[in-house]
Amino acid sequence: MGKIRKFNESDNFWIELLRDFLSVLAVGVILASISQIVFGLWTPMAVVESGSMLPNIHTGDIIFDESINRTEITTYEMGRQNGYTSFGDYGDVIMYKRYGRDNTTSITHRAMYYVEEGEPMWDGGPPAPYAGYITKGDNTRTNPSYDQEGDISYMQPVKKDWIIGVARFYPVPILGYIFVYPRKILGM
Repeated sequence: MGKIRKFNESDNFWIELLRDFLSVLAVGVILASISQIVFGLWTPMAVVESGSMLPNIHTGDIIFDESINRTEITTYEMGRQNGYTSFGDYGDVIMYKRYGRDNTTSITHRAMYYVEEGEPMWDGGPPAPYAGYITKGDNTRTNPSYDQEGDISYMQPVKKDWIIGVARFYPVPILGYIFVYPRKILGM
């Protein structure tokens, strides 16, 4: 106990720095553990980096995602039938890995409807190569068509195992710019 007291009361710069580091680390572990318990994800927060979800979610907003393993997805189509809304429109907003790849920027768009293998992906569209979600950003100016019609997820419905989570709660506005601007400046 004497060594712990000596460590806690020391005025040595390096020991103070170590104490501060350990305090920050402890808080981080506690917050990550709470996130895992509540959301099912170690890091449930995501920064919105584009205006594809305007007017409901803005660039720089921080959103919280609940693990796909803990929830069911309500599509736009289903939400319209039962009155369920999320982020200003029917259905859930999901975050998914583009083409299922880990090394790409995640996409946060609304799950419009689910298609089975062989069903047309949209009216008059080609058959789905496999079952999955058809997705779309809420911004009709920048996202006039489904992700599967354009270059975001071209001809590829979003498989369930590509989905990271479902956006929940109200977004935290503006705070995400702390992360967005340095990345844009550095061209990342």
